[in-house]
Amino acid sequence: MRASLRLGRIAGIEIGIHYTWALAFILIAWSLAQGFFPAYYPGWSQATYWITGVIAALLLFVSVLLHELAHSLVGKARGMNVRSITLFIFGGVSNLEDEPEKPSVEFAMTVVGPGASFILAGIFWGIALAMPDERSPVAAVLMYLALINAILGGFNLLPAFPLDGGRVLRSILWRSTGDLGKATNIAATVGRFFGWGLIAFGVFELFTGNLLGGLWIAFIGWFLSSAADASRRELTVREHLGGAKVRDVMDAGTEAVSPGTSVEDLVDGIFGRYRRRALPVSQNGRVVGIVTVSDIKKIPRERWTDTEVQEIMTRPPLHSVSPDDDLYAAMQKLSRNDVNQVVVLRGDELSGMLTRADVVNFLQTREELGIGRRQHR
Repeated sequence: MRASLRLGRIAGIEIGIHYTWALAFILIAWSLAQGFFPAYYPGWSQATYWITGVIAALLLFVSVLLHELAHSLVGKARGMNVRSITLFIFGGVSNLEDEPEKPSVEFAMTVVGPGASFILAGIFWGIALAMPDERSPVAAVLMYLALINAILGGFNLLPAFPLDGGRVLRSILWRSTGDLGKATNIAATVGRFFGWGLIAFGVFELFTGNLLGGLWIAFIGWFLSSAADASRRELTVREHLGGAKVRDVMDAGTEAVSPGTSVEDLVDGIFGRYRRRALPVSQNGRVVGIVTVSDIKKIPRERWTDTEVQEIMTRPPLHSVSPDDDLYAAMQKLSRNDVNQVVVLRGDELSGMLTRADVVNFLQTREELGIGRRQHR
């Protein structure tokens, strides 16, 4: 999941907020200010309820961040590359470059998340008990954080993939079967059942009059079911790639254009004739940019003759891969950067182009032939 707002780095891990976080923050702050705190702490002013609700909602997401940091730091200590942590509407997610290579690694980095939440719950509870006035807003926020962290830790231990409990289940199944694919399919199926159960419970709550709570539970159930399916599909793709390299799939016959080529010549001579949608731009044997159909569409047709490629091309830094890179990692780069193609470079020398279509065609062929699956033991 790509962050829409980057907050900074912690221990080399990029921390970001997805745009859906704003909706969750508003809903949680509102429900606390107008529901939870008035119900348990009557007599405060409306301003106090809202200030307390906003602070508690912010600290809830700090707790979620600490939960995800626990996962990420243990993962890094076990040799995994953790790209970033993103906070979004349903909590947080650690974005890993790849799946764990061994079940013991997945088990260790998974259980530490709920453990961190339970530790936070104990800390907040202990501080709240030490407060001189247990009815004060500060004590109320601390008790709420103790409660919500205990719930967060307990909920994540449900054996519903991709929750932490589901990942623990997968690591155990992986260890016993020696097959990551089989373990993922079983854990994902359990996750889907839990998701459907939450959806059904949410609908039931809607009919009993709990509109906001019912919708929230149903959305969480939908998210769990969808995430379980997505995780299973992602692993299937990874297995079908079967350790292929970029050089096995790339278009090695890609020709570069010079920066001084007119847009009209580019369209008539290359894009129109060969039906390509992107080309690298090279000068003195060095790639200096990339030009795409999207770039051309920004220029009025009557200006094609007088406009040179260098005026519209995308300049470095460019997204690129090496011919020897793993194809799965290259596919992740395409997805992560939301681009349709990357240039393939060996050092500074152009080797070709890799597009999403290249990867899709390769996957379809392998799936039809039933080759490329590999087991992770």
